[in-house]
Amino acid sequence: MRIQRLLTGFLLFSTLLTTGAGCFGGGATVSSAKITLKVWGVFDEEDSWKTLIEKYHTQHPNVTVEYTKLRFEEYKEELIRAIAEGKGPDVMAVHNTWLGGFTDLLAPMPDAVNVTRMETQGTLRKESVLVATSESTMSMKTLKANFVPAIIDDVVMPYAKDSKTDPVDKIYALPMAMDTLALFYNQDMLNAAGIPQPPATWKDFQEAVKSLTKIDAAGKITQSAVGLGLSENVERAPDILSVLMMQNGVKMVDERGRVTLNEVPKGAARDAPPGVDAVRFYTDFANPTKEVYTWNESMPSSLDAFVNGQTAMFLGYSYHLPIIRTLAPKLNVAIAALPQISTADLTQQVNYGNYWAEGVSKDSVNQDYAWNFILFATDEDNVTSYLADAERPTALRSLIASQLNDEDIGVFAAQLLTAQTWYRGLDVDAAEGAMNQLIDDFLASTYGDDTQKAVDNAARVVSQTYL
Repeated sequence: MRIQRLLTGFLLFSTLLTTGAGCFGGGATVSSAKITLKVWGVFDEEDSWKTLIEKYHTQHPNVTVEYTKLRFEEYKEELIRAIAEGKGPDVMAVHNTWLGGFTDLLAPMPDAVNVTRMETQGTLRKESVLVATSESTMSMKTLKANFVPAIIDDVVMPYAKDSKTDPVDKIYALPMAMDTLALFYNQDMLNAAGIPQPPATWKDFQEAVKSLTKIDAAGKITQSAVGLGLSENVERAPDILSVLMMQNGVKMVDERGRVTLNEVPKGAARDAPPGVDAVRFYTDFANPTKEVYTWNESMPSSLDAFVNGQTAMFLGYSYHLPIIRTLAPKLNVAIAALPQISTADLTQQVNYGNYWAEGVSKDSVNQDYAWNFILFATDEDNVTSYLADAERPTALRSLIASQLNDEDIGVFAAQLLTAQTWYRGLDVDAAEGAMNQLIDDFLASTYGDDTQKAVDNAARVVSQTYL
């Protein structure tokens, strides 16, 4: 009889698991049926996610995670189309500059998720059992404590269930990594020019440009110091111009969400908007009348020019390093921190952040598991395998120290706590187009001597993307 009772109990327990009748404290139930989570990314290879996915599956054996890499050029359009057709992923990579325009496609993080996980139970005889659990997600306090500052304003946005409900702040995505803009340089070219150290300030940078630039009698640039000053053939020109503005004291957007890149910040000890000076500084490198002239429209892209040995310096992100090494394996490339206006006061340093964050589709039927996977993947104990495989700088405060001595990503990691970003509205392409047009207008003297008009026009166009 005892054996019969044990057998009956075992069968009942098995039925509860397979039918999803495991109960939570709140009375909710969750199914242990097989679940497939579709994850879409852009630049990461599948191998970078392999360890993460396997580890998650060990804890959640009823969940299979399928990672798909799409080409960047097609990603945004394909993602929106797939979601509209009901064929989209559960978890999607969203660039930080896209987040504001993606809120209608994303499900905000809930306060708790209902999932199943494998647990070891028993004292004398331990066994692995699939248990239904209700797990808290992440509080705002934890978000701010764990992640680098720049992501907070990007991933936290107001959410209202309906028009009658007051909006509350919710987390819409979490990053596994974060990149920063840095200075790549050709060590051989700097050595030949007698420059012992890469420039740490923009004043030193200007002097280095003068020493490195070679122009023949016909006025042709035979050796450029850096690809800078234009919009078309400069890699990530809007980012470079943005960080120059912010370093110079420009407040790109105020607390009310109003575009203010054309204004003098309140309390600033100056009359002229600092944005004008920043654009002028940037465009001087492509202005033949300036001492720092080193770049023009006849040049290839700034990345190609650096790889080909036509320029001595290049402003880029950590993701550019494997590209450079693949295209020019013999190039003696080194990396230094992004130049600052001054290095005397570390509290005044401003760097620039660039990253992708993982969000959950509002149309996913597996939102709890999708958010559970994101929280798992971005956790300190789990994300390290991804960071090592993908060779990315971390987005977590706690892991920065462990990356500082890394030859490839140490410089980028060291800038994370001083990195900033800014929200570019619902149409990031239009906003970046406005920044590029601002550069073109300055060089073409579109507004004559009234350079303020060029900055005002850029601010107006960016403002329109906020509507």
